Amino acid sequence: MSKVVRQIGFDEGAYVAREKEDVVVGSEIIRHRLSSRVIHWAVADTFFACLFTGLPIWTPVFGWMATLVGGMSVCRLVHPWFGLAFALSSLVMAVHWWSEMEMSKEERGWVGPKLLEYLRDRANHDKIGKYNGGQKVYFFTSKLGALGLLVSGIVMWYPASFPAWARQVAFLLHNFSFILFTVSLVFHIYLASIAEPGTFNSMTRGTVSKAWARIHHPKWYRELMGLEK
Repeated sequence: MSKVVRQIGFDEGAYVAREKEDVVVGSEIIRHRLSSRVIHWAVADTFFACLFTGLPIWTPVFGWMATLVGGMSVCRLVHPWFGLAFALSSLVMAVHWWSEMEMSKEERGWVGPKLLEYLRDRANHDKIGKYNGGQKVYFFTSKLGALGLLVSGIVMWYPASFPAWARQVAFLLHNFSFILFTVSLVFHIYLASIAEPGTFNSMTRGTVSKAWARIHHPKWYRELMGLEK
């Protein structure tokens, strides 16, 4: 396949990244194939759609944002549907990535000080595979947040079908899940941009450099390069 790509002049890395991942192509490594990237951006886009239509409903402080989508009535109309799309895309993501997110006993220690330790000194974490413990924790945290938003959102969508106590619990759960998901997302964006330059490329082009893989995911790098014993 590589020979054909070179003959017709396509970018080889981007071409291979349409269908394959975990392969080395020249100076690049394919980290996320096209289907993985589409699922990721579907979750991201629907979440931000929920965010910009939900914040004006949540508090008058963000009421001005309603004008961006046509007014408060439009926000109330489309927000539940964006929420449903977000929940469905999150479910697809969970199924798609679940097999790669199994956590070892050591990785469970990434909740808290282990993550800060990693950010200070990546050189001492040479056992990190394709995903580190922090990324796996984020995966399960975001899916837990999505589930909380879905369950509470259904109650808030059809309030007349539920008792008063259920509606009160739903409001609390929706707010808590929203805050949990948003805080996790901010941390996720920071790590994928400022903390680890080159990561964002894996979700647009699908590839990372060999140097990036060697620094941030050394075990995965060694496996792909045939260096892991």
